[in-house]
Amino acid sequence: MSRQPEKVDIDKVKQEAEISWTAHPMKRKPAVTAAVSAFIILCAMLVYYIIDSRGFAILAAVVLFASLAKFYFPTTYFFTPEAIYIKTMTQTLKKPWSLFRSYYPDRNGVLLSPFVEPSRLENFRGLYVMFEGNREDVMAYIKNRAKRQKTDEAANESQKDEA
Repeated sequence: MSRQPEKVDIDKVKQEAEISWTAHPMKRKPAVTAAVSAFIILCAMLVYYIIDSRGFAILAAVVLFASLAKFYFPTTYFFTPEAIYIKTMTQTLKKPWSLFRSYYPDRNGVLLSPFVEPSRLENFRGLYVMFEGNREDVMAYIKNRAKRQKTDEAANESQKDEA
C-alpha cells in the first residue's frame, strides 16, 4: 500500500510562516551562471562531435541542466512553527522540525541534519537551506528553534520518567 504525499496549501503556509524568502543563486552570481551555462553547451558540443548524435548531445545538455535546477531556478523557504516548507519549480516539500537534531552553517546556507552527531549520511538525509542575504535572521530562527526543541524533548523525557 503506497502512501500519497500530503497536498500542501501554499497560501495557508505563507500566512503561517514566521520567516520566508526566495533563494536564487543564478541571479546572485551572474559570472558563475555564464561559466556554468558555457560549460553545459561545451559538454553538449563535445558529445555531439565525439558520438555524432544530436539526440545524445541534447540529452547531455538536458541532464546537466536538470542536475543544476537548484542553481538555475528559485527555491522558496517557509519556516512555520511546525515545519519547514521548500517550494521549487516542480514540488513543495514539508519537513517537520522534529526531524532535525543538529545543524551546520556555512557561507552559503545551513545543513539541517537528522543526526545528533556528525554522520556521512547527513548530506543525503539532511536538508540544505540556502541563504539569500538573510544569514543572521535564518540562523537566529534555527538556533531559537533548536533551543525550543531541546526544551520540549527534556519535558517529554521527564513526563515519561514520572509515568
